Amino acid sequence: MTFEALVQNHSADLIERLLTEILGESHVEIRFDYQDQDQWAAISMHQYEEDKEISIRLHPNNQYHLVFGYYDDEDEFFEIIKPLSAEEVESIPEKLRILMQKVVTDEKGIRFAASLISK
Repeated sequence: MTFEALVQNHSADLIERLLTEILGESHVEIRFDYQDQDQWAAISMHQYEEDKEISIRLHPNNQYHLVFGYYDDEDEFFEIIKPLSAEEVESIPEKLRILMQKVVTDEKGIRFAASLISK
C-alpha cells in the first residue's frame, strides 16, 4: 500500500494511533508553526527508525489536517496532507481541540500534562 492510499483510506486509524501515542505520554506538546502566510498548531508523533511523522494541524480558519511526512530513499522529505472530516475532528478530545485553538490564537506553543486531557 502506498503512503497516499494509507492516508486517504485509513486516516481514522492514523488519527487514533497518533492520539493514543501522544496521550499515553506524561506530557503533550502542541507546537506553533508557520510557512509563508500559513500558520498552524500541531501535535505530532515521530517514528524515527522509519523516517515518518504523523501530525494533526489546526489552521486559524478552524480547518484540521492530517499530515503524514516521510523521507524517500534519497532523503527527500514529502508530506501528504488530508483535510479531516467533521467526524474525524470529533474524534479529537474536546480539551485538546480547545488547547490547539489557543496555540493558534496566541501564536505560541504549549506543553502540559497529558492527564489534563483525560479529566
